[in-house]
Amino acid sequence: MAFARNQWYVAAYGSEVGRTLLARTVLGEPLVLYRTGAGKAVALADRCVHRRFPLSESRLDGDTIVCGYHGFTYDPSGVCVFVPGQQRIPRTARVVSFPVVEQDSFIWVWIGDLDRADPAAIPRAPWLADPRYAVVRGMAPLNARYSLLVDNLLDLSHETYLHGGYIGTPEVANTPITTEVDEDRAIVYVSRHMDDAECPPFYARSTGIQGRITRWQDIEYHPPCLYLLHSRIAPQGVYPPAEGEDSEAFHAEIVYAITPSTEHTTYDFWAVARDFAIDDESVSEYLHHSNHTVVMQDVTALNILEQVLVTEPDRYQELSINIDTGGLAARRLLARMVGSGTVGAAR
Repeated sequence: MAFARNQWYVAAYGSEVGRTLLARTVLGEPLVLYRTGAGKAVALADRCVHRRFPLSESRLDGDTIVCGYHGFTYDPSGVCVFVPGQQRIPRTARVVSFPVVEQDSFIWVWIGDLDRADPAAIPRAPWLADPRYAVVRGMAPLNARYSLLVDNLLDLSHETYLHGGYIGTPEVANTPITTEVDEDRAIVYVSRHMDDAECPPFYARSTGIQGRITRWQDIEYHPPCLYLLHSRIAPQGVYPPAEGEDSEAFHAEIVYAITPSTEHTTYDFWAVARDFAIDDESVSEYLHHSNHTVVMQDVTALNILEQVLVTEPDRYQELSINIDTGGLAARRLLARMVGSGTVGAAR
């Protein structure tokens, strides 16, 4: 599988990166992440140039990593500053230091051409660092290719069947979608507006709404990594006002960062930010447990699907229908990204 390398990807939550060495693999590239004493996040290639020992299995000494095998020592820029047994340090004794940006609680890394790394190109998920929202979050590794998770999130009709009892109701599968593509900005929009829907337990228990609801799902997918679901929940028949705040509705900003690890593995970073009951810890606990359960239902299904697909012939015939228009648009944009810049295959 070819990856679009000249793009930003989430390697970790900021809260995961500290003074302990953290190993992650992004686009087949082994990384080691840590923070300097000043708090700056660093991402280096996770292999010592000497005998390829993982730096993530080594130790920090101040802001440098000391290889746990032979002591080669690297500063945050990846330059080797010490080798054992000699004064001269070979000119090639350095590891790649990958550009890092910490934004909206994520650690973003750039795996492609270093001179093309533009922090302004990173899409935003501002709710994750906004004190007006309460946030629950997690990360689930998948033993499945990342395109399967993209398909999954852009076709939410599966909620009815895979996530019944949590977020799925009959209306999700039965309500038609609208799909738009911003070709210039490379964003896919998929909307499903349910005027009269059953309130699933995920929202009934967290909002306290009794009875039927008006439920809107508005997706923005910013390939390759960031997926945003703007979820609006209100009592049935309550719509946004023509002007002013939408104060009679409840809003959940559901964020996924979809990061390819290898050809057949993926990091599924997920978060739910809400503008209601923000000080109620019981609601946070419930939403964390429920969304984790939903994510793991997806993980189980996609892991099964991956095992099926690896046994299929290369040109197996796939059937698509109207609910797949968002996913098909995403595939096209991803293929364009792969074709327009440096690509890399998983190792």
